[in-house]
Amino acid sequence: MKLQASHTADRSEAYQEVNQSSVIRLLFKQLRPKQWTKNLLVFAALIFSLKAINVSAFVNTLTTFFLFSFVSGCVYILNDYVDREADRNHPVKKFRPMASGALNPTGALMFGGILLVCSLVVSYMINPLLMLLLVVYFAMNVSYSLKLKHVVIMDIMVIASGFVLRAIAGGLAINVHLTPWFLLCTMLLSLFLAIGKRRHELFLLDKQKDAHRKVLDKYSFTLLDQLTSIVATATIISYSLFTFTAGRTIYLMWTIPFVIYGIFRYLYLIHIENKGGAPDRLLVEDKHILVTVVLYVASVLSILLIFE
Repeated sequence: MKLQASHTADRSEAYQEVNQSSVIRLLFKQLRPKQWTKNLLVFAALIFSLKAINVSAFVNTLTTFFLFSFVSGCVYILNDYVDREADRNHPVKKFRPMASGALNPTGALMFGGILLVCSLVVSYMINPLLMLLLVVYFAMNVSYSLKLKHVVIMDIMVIASGFVLRAIAGGLAINVHLTPWFLLCTMLLSLFLAIGKRRHELFLLDKQKDAHRKVLDKYSFTLLDQLTSIVATATIISYSLFTFTAGRTIYLMWTIPFVIYGIFRYLYLIHIENKGGAPDRLLVEDKHILVTVVLYVASVLSILLIFE
């Protein structure tokens, strides 16, 4: 009897360990680590400020990257909690932890709250303004999850603003000033990606858009294509002016072809291959985009090292 009771206890402990491991794995998945590539934008300030690079600056930037990843994860938790019913009607999002029923929604919210508080405390130690920016970022995205995602045009503006805040955070992490031209380029490129995301959602859910994201009913392919053309043109022009007038070496203009090709390639993926729903995934999956980004970063670093 004692031996049987011992085996039962061992099986119970093993089950609890497996269950705990499963919960941890689901919570990590809920943070959407595959989308953390978006937060690489915090390194932009470091790349364009080579003279400010030191161990402390790199550590602060890397920490800021993870802070944004964690705070973004908290936003995803809240967003998935709010949208869990609608996500069940989406061909891809229905497999998310909360939408699928694999993760307890209340437990996920508690985890997100703890992670948010810890992230804000660490950000305050780096720079109090960084903590304030993270609060603004979180509040803006909460507003997006609850209301703004249903407001046409405003929804893509909020998405783009999140990328601008990431760029500013990178500057706060190393205490450098970012030029208005740099922030404008970031805003326009973010709008370009956000519009492409909406177009892909409209294509994917054209026949059942009311069942998932109601704001899609207020968009059309014609409108989104016009917005894409406007923003793509403005992005190329703004980046070109940035290389000429931002007070850096004029040889940065040699990187303009990479920007043009990257935008043209993305337009091809949007209009010909009907992609664009996950820009972070395309960065890794499309070899042309990936090589272009790598060559662009290498070119910027080389030019700044040689000519500044």
